[in-house]
Amino acid sequence: QLQLVESGGGLVEAGGSLRLSCAASGGIFSAYAMGWFRQAPGKGREFVAGINSAGENTAYLDSVKGRFTISRDNAKNTVYLQLNSLKPEDTAVYYCAAKVLIYSTTSAAYRVWGQGTQVTVSS
Repeated sequence: QLQLVESGGGLVEAGGSLRLSCAASGGIFSAYAMGWFRQAPGKGREFVAGINSAGENTAYLDSVKGRFTISRDNAKNTVYLQLNSLKPEDTAVYYCAAKVLIYSTTSAAYRVWGQGTQVTVSS
């Protein structure tokens, strides 16, 4: 069964950058679309970015367009989320998730989740 492990979170000042990684194991990574979600304290989990299994199509939350970039390396079984121009409102636990073939903006569509990595942006 596919398992996911996120890394790369941390504390950064507003305007800074981070790169999150999500390493997959135990399955055929290239068969899965991947999504990044985030959950801030007291809020629901929201879609941040998605990428299809081949890496040809991507989608983003409007508020992160132009600042965040999702990518994947199927040879390394890893999906990335580059976070630039970070804002305090980006503070959240970031999760990666997997579903077959085509990404979705709905968290319920994803069957496999990582444990999350904390991103904290100070003002």
